Amino acid sequence: MFGRSSVLAKGSLLRYFSSSSSSGVLKIGDILRQTRTFSNDDVGQYSKLSHDVNPLHFDSESALAAGFEDRLVHGLLVASLFPWIISSHFPGAIYVSQSLHFRSPVYVGDEIVGEVKAISIKQSKKRYIAKLSTKCFKNGELLVLDGEAMAILPTLALEHDSRRS
Repeated sequence: MFGRSSVLAKGSLLRYFSSSSSSGVLKIGDILRQTRTFSNDDVGQYSKLSHDVNPLHFDSESALAAGFEDRLVHGLLVASLFPWIISSHFPGAIYVSQSLHFRSPVYVGDEIVGEVKAISIKQSKKRYIAKLSTKCFKNGELLVLDGEAMAILPTLALEHDSRRS
């Protein structure tokens, strides 16, 4: 099953859930996805918050001189798709860890699909510890970022409230 759970107003954000069952409960192998196109404004706002003013993000000539096609989106801004995906499906989740491997550059205007796949789930008291494979793809096919995350989930029931996206 591959179903679209919501389409958000700007048209640049899509949320998807893919599962072998329709139970609405997270299982090993389930994949949660969201799509985002990063804008100049996103890069500027992230730079203000992070104080990362590397010219590769703002100056095309610097980016070209460094061997890139154009200005880069901050890698950690792209990686922010992962906690967004997790928290939008599991409000109250605690993001415990994340490893990241940057594979290919992301430029302003690229459509990025963030994907979180459940690879192990263990119950611990009244919560669940989930190990997750994390990946981002450019234009749906080129791997630009991957890694693994751990999150403590309050429940395995998937939240589908589009107001949380």
